[in-house]
Amino acid sequence: MSVGVEVLIGLAIVVGLVGVVLPILPGALLILGAIAVWAILEGTGTGWAVFAAAAVLLVVSGVVKYTWPGRRMRDAGVPKRSLVAGALLGIVGFFLIPVVGLLIGFLLGTYLAEVQRHRTHSDAWRSTVHATKAVGLSILVELLGALLAAGIWLAAAIFA
Repeated sequence: MSVGVEVLIGLAIVVGLVGVVLPILPGALLILGAIAVWAILEGTGTGWAVFAAAAVLLVVSGVVKYTWPGRRMRDAGVPKRSLVAGALLGIVGFFLIPVVGLLIGFLLGTYLAEVQRHRTHSDAWRSTVHATKAVGLSILVELLGALLAAGIWLAAAIFA
């Protein structure tokens, strides 16, 4: 395989990693798709083994991404309704304030939903902090899986 093709696949993986951190792009799917293209073009057992390992890592991290933080939020008493409000305002914020609008919108939406539910600032803020920590944990779990998958591909691309 030519170096240029491998560089393009590497760039697609980097874009996927950015998509994991800034959930605008389907980061894990981009990474898996890029590694699948590489495995097809590579056409070797090593290529398919790398794809299989990457797929397992991304699926496992995807499952953990939704179960572990969700349980922590349930334990803290944060309802899904508040997260939906945070996500919707996060999307609006992303378009209104470039780069940081997603975070600001998420915090504001979650906080407003929790103020409506709790009626006090301190309880609403405590719930907002729990929700933000859970979302951060979710992103970190997915990023770990994506980095491991990218690392496996990079090692195989260099040494295979």
